[in-house]
Amino acid sequence: MLPVTPAPSSSDSDPAPESRVTVVVGGVAGGMSAATRLRRLDEAREIIVLERSSAVSFANCGLPYHVSGVIAERDALSLQTPERLAERFRLDVRVRHEAISIDRAAKTVAVRDLSHGTVETLHYDELVLAPGAAPRLPDDVAPGAPLHVLRTLDDLDRIMDRLDEAPAAGRAVVIGGGYIGLEMADNLARRGLGTSLVQRGGQLLAALDEEMAAPVADHLTNHGVTLRLGRTVQHVASDHVLLDDGTRLAADLVIAAMGVVPETRLAVEAGLAIGPSGGIAVDAAHRTSDPAIFAVGDAVEQRDAVDGGGRLVPLAGLANRHGRAAADAIVGRAAPTRPVLGTAIIDVAGLAVASVGWTERTARGRGRAVRVVHSHPLSHAGYYPGASPMSLKLVIDAASDLILGAQAVGTEGVDKRIDVLATAMGAGLTASSLAELELAYAPQFGQAKDPVNQLGYIAENLAAGLDHVIQWHELDGALAGGAVLLDVRGEAQLAEGLIPGARWTPVERLREVQHEFTGRRVIVHCRVGQGAHTAARLLASLGHDVVNLDGGYLTWRDGMRARDLAGGTASDRDDAAA
Repeated sequence: MLPVTPAPSSSDSDPAPESRVTVVVGGVAGGMSAATRLRRLDEAREIIVLERSSAVSFANCGLPYHVSGVIAERDALSLQTPERLAERFRLDVRVRHEAISIDRAAKTVAVRDLSHGTVETLHYDELVLAPGAAPRLPDDVAPGAPLHVLRTLDDLDRIMDRLDEAPAAGRAVVIGGGYIGLEMADNLARRGLGTSLVQRGGQLLAALDEEMAAPVADHLTNHGVTLRLGRTVQHVASDHVLLDDGTRLAADLVIAAMGVVPETRLAVEAGLAIGPSGGIAVDAAHRTSDPAIFAVGDAVEQRDAVDGGGRLVPLAGLANRHGRAAADAIVGRAAPTRPVLGTAIIDVAGLAVASVGWTERTARGRGRAVRVVHSHPLSHAGYYPGASPMSLKLVIDAASDLILGAQAVGTEGVDKRIDVLATAMGAGLTASSLAELELAYAPQFGQAKDPVNQLGYIAENLAAGLDHVIQWHELDGALAGGAVLLDVRGEAQLAEGLIPGARWTPVERLREVQHEFTGRRVIVHCRVGQGAHTAARLLASLGHDVVNLDGGYLTWRDGMRARDLAGGTASDRDDAAA
């Protein structure tokens, strides 16, 4: 992140403000937010928008859902046309025009008309770069292979054309297990294609920890998508995809969703500073190392809200917000933009998956001492019809009690819980203070003790030393060290499964048998952690060294499933197309 550069003084500006020209390179979220906000702030300015695709304003986050027909009409994805933008905002929007070079000294940008091949030079007083990011592609692709990406309406049109050509019982392969990969796999399966998803790592969605990602993988599999985790693509041929283990997946359509890299060529060739993460370096007003050039969107290095470091966060909400901020800075009314949390949510075949901030994996990898809380509440009051379970995870800085990150998975209520947690993070609230949040309640919508409040209660107990926990991935080591594991669930819950080596001892029997554990560390677990907290408090008051298995049996089960998936179980499933 660059230091903030003051706006140019009036002596640095042209004498006739009405003659100022701002050129915006790239449309969609960041570029169009900058252009329209700038027009609202300055009617006299000339604003030129250059977009190399055929559409300048479209709902890119909705593109996968047209593939399945969830969004039936393609035109619904086109938000504004150049003609409407000219009429409403007096913008000079030029689609199929690509900026090819910048002359910072002359304040000009060379532009190629992709329809006619001509090149012209445009003068600017301010230049806004919103070039976005480019999709990663497999290394070895045969000529004519049905490989596609999905970033623009043009990409969507090519995919739909290919699907129209494919046989009725077609096969699709999606490469990559991130947001776009999961959305495309889901929607291709909904369309009726036999769909396989290939992911290099042992889990889906890097924004989740492995035990939170495992239920997502199983849910996607149950909805007809074959997962090939821990596999890489060696070759994309005209009718199949070859994996590193020799498997051939038949493919009428292949989608590359392997992540993106920031489009920085223009910036690099112009000599602008690039941050450590590979994005264009900007200050808090989105100025680059050249005060006359601003940058927003997926190509830009953002400042992380947790540690202040640079990171890439290719999310539409941030691009929109930062385009607006750049426009404010151009007219001299800038307020520094806030660091980014990376709040995100995705729908995977009806399952909502959301995250904010750091994972436990990230925090531990960066040397942070953390406390971790798992919970498995219902989305609303259990006595009211339709309540569904969700899984929540909170990652907490052990020294400060500040929230480092959160994750949520479920079919209902996930969005509002992650938004509350993101708001709490942005406001600098501690994890314990979540217990005091006053949140809306009626049995149709939540619980009298909302799931967010419940996270706060657990965090408060941990911070105060009233409870001590062990994580699912620490259990084997503790048992090897001689600890005794007590399963304190009710008898009816045992049918869900058992943790090997556990002794079933309901809470109600603990007082009569507690002498049998004297001198040994005791680990207690129930289904989700609440009953085990009662057991732990009882045993602690009787003088035992006791810890609670955080998140109970359900979190342990998901963790074990994650290990199975990473070990190849999902990758070795039969695939009729192999």
